Amino acid sequence: MLPRLRLVLLAALALQLGSCASGPAPVPTPATAPAPAPRPRDAVTAAAIERVLGGAHRSAENRARDPDRHPLDTLLLYGLKPDMTVVEVWPGPDGWYTEILAPLLADAGKLYVAQMPAAPGNEFITTSLARYSARLAARPDLYGKLTLTTLGPAGAEIAPPGSCDLVVTFRNLHNWMNLGYAKDAFDAMNRALKPGGILGVVDHRADPAKPQDPRASNGYVNEDHAIQLIESAGFELVERSQINANPGDTKDYEQGVWSLPPTLRQGNRDREKFESIGESDRFTLKFRKR
Repeated sequence: MLPRLRLVLLAALALQLGSCASGPAPVPTPATAPAPAPRPRDAVTAAAIERVLGGAHRSAENRARDPDRHPLDTLLLYGLKPDMTVVEVWPGPDGWYTEILAPLLADAGKLYVAQMPAAPGNEFITTSLARYSARLAARPDLYGKLTLTTLGPAGAEIAPPGSCDLVVTFRNLHNWMNLGYAKDAFDAMNRALKPGGILGVVDHRADPAKPQDPRASNGYVNEDHAIQLIESAGFELVERSQINANPGDTKDYEQGVWSLPPTLRQGNRDREKFESIGESDRFTLKFRKR
């Protein structure tokens, strides 16, 4: 009986040594990973943007939209610096972002603004271009150094090829989809950027459970559709942010996204409801030129 007991003990010892030879037991990990560290801010640029945002040149109406449009965080996400060469594409009739970018870039940088092409007979486009031009003319001290170019259906040279550090466009992709030249628009932006240059895109985010209308007729664009389209123009996605998200936007309105502020297309009908929702839910995407 004794030899047999010895054999059993030796076998058990061998198994124990074998398990130790395979390495130490794994260190248990916490059930939840720690939250990522907040993005470090460029303090100098942030201070410069904040000075412009607080400038007397900004109208009360435009200031009132800051909480919905988050210009400081959005521009910092895109890596804007005051010495960059930047293109803003289709600024809209009021030049909401132009009034921030132009003063910021006036001393050490360069701003190109690519407008929509003139369309005689189209009252909306004609009026929009006239309002924007009048805004620039009224303050040459602020806007006199920017260069106007055009982005239309055949693409365009929105800035000298390969000259720009950053291209930004806000709430315009749905327009280009509606007009049928979204891919051409992003091809033009790609040509303007330096290798490795950054493209920032904000637009109204569609309900992902619904199929994408190719013409985006309600003003909303599926975020994944936007990413695929932009990547097909020679970009790679760097980051997608919730800076401009609005979970209160149900995206099911009779007049599409234009039911919400600032358009309020339904007039006084349900106005209080739409004003309580605020501006649309928006994706905020950052791409790099390949």
